[in-house]
Amino acid sequence: MQEQPTNRRLPVGMIAGLSALVVTAGSTTAFVAWRTSTQPKPIERPPEISKVEPQPSPSASVAPTQQIRPSTPKVAPVVEKTAQVYWLKGSGELVAVPVEVKSLRSDDRSETVLNGAIETLLNGSPAQTLATTIPKGTQLRSLTVKPDGIHIDLSDAFTTGGGSTSMMGRVGQVLYTATSTDPSAPVFLSVGGQPLETLGGEGLMLDQPMTRRSFEKEFTLKATP
Repeated sequence: MQEQPTNRRLPVGMIAGLSALVVTAGSTTAFVAWRTSTQPKPIERPPEISKVEPQPSPSASVAPTQQIRPSTPKVAPVVEKTAQVYWLKGSGELVAVPVEVKSLRSDDRSETVLNGAIETLLNGSPAQTLATTIPKGTQLRSLTVKPDGIHIDLSDAFTTGGGSTSMMGRVGQVLYTATSTDPSAPVFLSVGGQPLETLGGEGLMLDQPMTRRSFEKEFTLKATP
């Protein structure tokens, strides 16, 4: 007789235990996978870039910084120059009275000095012993020093009143005062913008430009320096 194979069956309790173990292991694996997928990924930081300080080349030398100081503008010194203002004496002579005029220029013939002298003359005599025949209200319209001489323009009041003697005196006062810094300088005299050609009502002709020498030849008025 042949032996029949014996079918061994596992107990039911063991099968149930194995099944529970498999289920538990699968659940654990799934939980771990879920946790791994839900965790945030770490942020990767960019690599730090090291700063490289520039190094001066051995051959190059660094020049020291120079401080630029603002330049002080030069102020022209105030120079007192002496001009002479001419007045009249009772004896018919021109008398020079020195007057100091402040000027910013170095040229003795500059308009600054001569303007100051003529303005002083037109303001009237400084003393009772000295006289003037220039009418009050006479004004200096302009005075310029040019290569050909000194050009003076007075207001119309200069020719009002008086005869030829009075006109000779006032012209002499202006001429000698204007040439006090340069006695040989020629003078062009105008009144109201027009050249002065005659003196007084007698119609004495006045040649221009005038100089001290030409005036002394034509008229009797003498100057005392």
